[in-house]
Amino acid sequence: MRRIALFYAVTALFWFSLYTYVPILTPYAEDLGASLFLAGLIAGAYGFTQMLLRIPLGVFSDILNKRKIFLLLSIGMAILSGLGVYLFPNPYTLLVFRGLSGVAASGWVIFVILFSGYYKAEESMKATGLLNSANALGTVAALLAGGFAAQMWGSPYAFLLGAAGGCAALLLSFGVAENKNMQRTPMKVGAVVAAGFREKITIKMSVLAIVSQYITFATLYGFSPIVARHLGADSFQIGLLTMIGTLPGFFISPLAGTFFLRRFGARRTVMGGFALAAAACAAVPFSGSLLALYALQFIGGIGRNLVYPLLMGLSVEGVPPERRATAMGFFQAFYGFGMFIGPTMAGLIGNFAGMEAAFIATGCIGLVGMEAARRMIGKKV
Repeated sequence: MRRIALFYAVTALFWFSLYTYVPILTPYAEDLGASLFLAGLIAGAYGFTQMLLRIPLGVFSDILNKRKIFLLLSIGMAILSGLGVYLFPNPYTLLVFRGLSGVAASGWVIFVILFSGYYKAEESMKATGLLNSANALGTVAALLAGGFAAQMWGSPYAFLLGAAGGCAALLLSFGVAENKNMQRTPMKVGAVVAAGFREKITIKMSVLAIVSQYITFATLYGFSPIVARHLGADSFQIGLLTMIGTLPGFFISPLAGTFFLRRFGARRTVMGGFALAAAACAAVPFSGSLLALYALQFIGGIGRNLVYPLLMGLSVEGVPPERRATAMGFFQAFYGFGMFIGPTMAGLIGNFAGMEAAFIATGCIGLVGMEAARRMIGKKV
């Protein structure tokens, strides 16, 4: 129980360090002179580096049979990303250090596998639901605290606060227990990669996760804050907006892998989640007030958090323990593409057709995800 509680705290602080500045990221980029397209690239850089690194990280973690060292390095990168923006504020360094935060977040694959090792194989969805609640707790706290810091002392202090949270996570992480029970089967890198591509369930869930992350990073962590600012929101209110959209993860993520899974099954739960997220996105251009925008972000948050934990759990279901980090690396690398392409495409559409069109297009992508879930997730799941 103690090692689970410690890991929960480290996870919450890790995500705190990465999300204190997310509410003000695109508005701050605009203030520094970035276009909507460049602001989208800055938001998407976080996913781009994850897309490149998560597979190699899962592969080498499996080969070396070591998790903790990668966890420590990931937290260190989170600290550097926050400090970098604080010390060197301009749109292009913002692009670079936001990419570095994606390097840090690539370590999430290690968090998931290390934590899942504390549970029995058949409890994988329970473990991922609990860990995602730690993710949500840290993220929610970060969004509120970061918005407050930006409002009180200026936007750069949201980045400094993130670095401080990372330092706290690093100190605690030295007490995290490495899981030594897994049997190691040494493999060459090429063989491990080939093994990852053979996991059909991982590939299917990864495709669905691209859609899920496209929606999240195009809207909640992309351009919803700009819509809020155009409606008159200050930095704290923007942080509150992003927090409200993230808050459902704290209570919906654990329920997704327990109550909703038992009551409706994975297929219907994921389809319903995509439907809610799509409707919330498409309605943003018609919100007209900050209060309505808050409500839409909350509804969208329920939908997104019904989808993501189940996809994560299903992505490694039935995968042998010695290949789970590789499979999870594939899953998270694939959805890193969604994190990158979502805000990039939304920024591009926003430049040419306006933000209203970007949100409606994102809602349509959500409907595509719902239909894809119907086809890719078996009826019995």
